[in-house]
Amino acid sequence: MQSFHHTIIIGAGPCGLAAAIELKRAGITPLVIEKRNIAHSISQYPTYMHFFSSPELLEIGDIPFTTAHEKPSRIEALHYYRTAAQRHQVNILPYVGINAIQRQADGSFVLEGTDRFDERLSFSCSNVVIATGYFDHPNILGIPGENMDKVSHFFREAHPYVGMKVAIIGGSNSAIDAALELERVGAEVTVIYRGDGYYPGIKPWVRPLFEGKVAKGSIGMLFNSNVTEIHPRHLVVKGPEGLTELANDFVLALTGFHPDRSFLTAAGVTIEPEGYPTFNEETMETNVPGIFLAGVVASRREANEIFIESGRFHGVKIAALLAQRSNG
Repeated sequence: MQSFHHTIIIGAGPCGLAAAIELKRAGITPLVIEKRNIAHSISQYPTYMHFFSSPELLEIGDIPFTTAHEKPSRIEALHYYRTAAQRHQVNILPYVGINAIQRQADGSFVLEGTDRFDERLSFSCSNVVIATGYFDHPNILGIPGENMDKVSHFFREAHPYVGMKVAIIGGSNSAIDAALELERVGAEVTVIYRGDGYYPGIKPWVRPLFEGKVAKGSIGMLFNSNVTEIHPRHLVVKGPEGLTELANDFVLALTGFHPDRSFLTAAGVTIEPEGYPTFNEETMETNVPGIFLAGVVASRREANEIFIESGRFHGVKIAALLAQRSNG
């Protein structure tokens, strides 16, 4: 049995939810299919993380985002997006993963998926909005030992690492925040960064604190350095002085994430020579009529160039075009 919908949105993150709300305002009731839970990526963020953005820049559906502090926390964001979806009565089907999008001869689409019980499901629609985010696809180092249990591409909280020698690979905000949390609980932290200086995008209220910890020797900082091998009790690091061994218990490879382009290409969306999908900036429609992009999946160079601040408006463009087509 296939259920037919005018528009199906794949992904119930902030940008997918924003698109759903805009479509409802345009008289189109979409089905949002999410392979896990609402705002899954945010739920995977570090437990005590605060956003870089101020709350008003994260708002969707004209619902005010009020917070206790200047920058909203992870738990505040989860509450906000959950509430926004409920107030706008967004139709969400959670814990269903879409595996394939098949375009039919009449221009409609059939979406094949599975639920959490491995039952196969099928959906039919006229339009598909892909808002899948990127948090499930970490940038892999491709070095020996990366698949060991001691290595993680995610950081949730510092408590499990108390008293441990922890190496953090990366130099962005996620790496800096993790290093500070780990140092506070008594972990022995070394940050290994390939750049020759601090990442310029570090939050300005955090950088002085971090630099102070490094200056005091509370946190180790290795610039112009790369981990080349991971072993059970040590790492091999290539730096300005050549190869050295660093005693180690755990590795946090916080090297960022990337969108899943293969899902798009399998649906017929072409990839430009620069590596990003083909789409119209004014409408967010791809080269496949009826397939749209929303959120970070539309990024051109780096995944963080599109965040909630800008991706939340993609739904406005999509809704405008679909409403025009429906009325035309």
